[in-house]
Amino acid sequence: MPITPDTKDWTWVLEHPCPECGFSAADLDYDDVPALVRANAAAWAPVLARPDAAVRPDAATWSALEYAAHVRDVFRIFDTRLSLILGEDDPLFANWDQDATAVAERYNEQDPQAVAAQLAAAAAAVADNFAAVPPADRQRTGRRSDGARFSVTTLAQYFAHDPTHHLYDVAG
Repeated sequence: MPITPDTKDWTWVLEHPCPECGFSAADLDYDDVPALVRANAAAWAPVLARPDAAVRPDAATWSALEYAAHVRDVFRIFDTRLSLILGEDDPLFANWDQDATAVAERYNEQDPQAVAAQLAAAAAAVADNFAAVPPADRQRTGRRSDGARFSVTTLAQYFAHDPTHHLYDVAG
């Protein structure tokens, strides 16, 4: 059964703590992002080793495997967006439909151990790339087609919420 697409504009997490997972993007120091990403990636391995990793808890909720595949792709997407901001003046990010990607890539049919390895590699890459940005470049900007604008710093803060929130989603 297909999941109802998430159409929320999550940029509000830059101003207010998430009432579900408790993450406060505004309080996140940029220099803490790489370690947070690495720790998050390490926490997915035991989740994906669970025998029920591909089982949806209900018809309206992704399985842990689907969330992990999504997080892997979030790491990749934000690595691309970071690269664009650093390489271009105020780039426009390509739109990404996470729900269409989940269906097209058959997230729930992927091998959990392969997803764990891919997630770890993508996390390492994006963590290294955020860590390498010198302070003088952290105010460079990029934008989404909906008008949301991000500096490197706010992109990092916004990005860090997603994998944190989804680990919270599968913690039960």
